Amino acid sequence: MKKNDDKTGEKRTFQRKKGCRFCSEPALFIDHKDKFLLMPFITERAKIVPRRISGVCSRHQRQLTIAIKRARHLAIVPYASAQL
Repeated sequence: MKKNDDKTGEKRTFQRKKGCRFCSEPALFIDHKDKFLLMPFITERAKIVPRRISGVCSRHQRQLTIAIKRARHLAIVPYASAQL
């Protein structure tokens, strides 16, 4: 028998799985020179957002990672935040 969640005060929330933005729109192309496409996949501390949070499939997450690293090398995207 399962425990009743109402007695403990916890509510279970089910989040709908995000679909891959690049699979649903084939016209989108991951390019290391497109800063505005890459910036939503980088946190404010300049870390790459994991795919479980961004909702991107594994194939496009690998492409995004390579594009972000190339953009960092070309100084299009920062390596780290500008905090002192």
